[in-house]
Amino acid sequence: MPDPSPLAPLVVVVTTGGTIASTVDEDGVSRPTLGGDALLGTAGDEAGVRVRVVEALRVDSSTLTLAQADLVRARVAEALADPGVAGVVVLHGTDSLEETAYLLDLHHDDPRPVVLTGSQRTADHPAPDAPANVREALRVAADGLARGQGVLVAFGGRVHAAAGTTKRHTTDLDAFAAPDGALPRAGALTAVGSPDAPWPRVDVVAAHPGTDGALLDAARELGARGVVLQGLGSGNATAEVVAAVARAVAAGVVVVLTTRVPAGPVATSYGSGGGGAELAAAGAVPAGRLRAGQARVLLAVLLRAGADRGEVAREFARRG
Repeated sequence: MPDPSPLAPLVVVVTTGGTIASTVDEDGVSRPTLGGDALLGTAGDEAGVRVRVVEALRVDSSTLTLAQADLVRARVAEALADPGVAGVVVLHGTDSLEETAYLLDLHHDDPRPVVLTGSQRTADHPAPDAPANVREALRVAADGLARGQGVLVAFGGRVHAAAGTTKRHTTDLDAFAAPDGALPRAGALTAVGSPDAPWPRVDVVAAHPGTDGALLDAARELGARGVVLQGLGSGNATAEVVAAVARAVAAGVVVVLTTRVPAGPVATSYGSGGGGAELAAAGAVPAGRLRAGQARVLLAVLLRAGADRGEVAREFARRG
């Protein structure tokens, strides 16, 4: 296949590791081993674009810290500083792809597309899914119709907006979904904090039937500045959790309430000794339709920028 024309769109590909960069070792364990051009093969030629590769990381995305995700954001911003770049593709592990996609979206104030993709199968699998995903991501990144759409996820033949997208299946090639459709895109945050500011500790605590407040208390005692509480149903827990939320809020911890249910908004309407109405009265901020992973990202970005509880509540109301 001939090389793309010198006039073909230029797409920067930022690599981070993940299954798409992994091979299986002699013990049958998948590890990120590939980087740079080895991940692309002929995808650029097949998509009709010119490609420039930037290797940001080579990690398993389940280990990715917020600081590392922010490094990816910085590499994307550097790529878009070149006016000759049509768009950016980020190759990413699927375990935390939804978090990084959302972090990028919260900072993305450029009309050019940023598209994340990855794979469910390793690079040395006899029938890898990476080539098709990468081709699609490159095409979307170079497509003028994708301008102004924010950060996107192209995976398994589908394209989703970053906000509200979650990994829906552990092994299926069509791995991602947006159970509530596209969430409101309120644009880039106007205050994101200094690039040198440390990332605050933000924990996720999951409620279960009959749960007590011990884990929420532990997060507060360990120095968490924010906690995402994953409630039951429309956002419910127990009286013990309500008391723990009140203790956390009194100590200056911002608590955001989401749900383990895949779709639908948090509704602070139930009482009965631990319902969403009582959690909200204790100071928990409803996350709307954002689920735990992306709610944690938004809360961390806001706290890093110095937001107080009121500002956090306003942003979740706008974006959830």
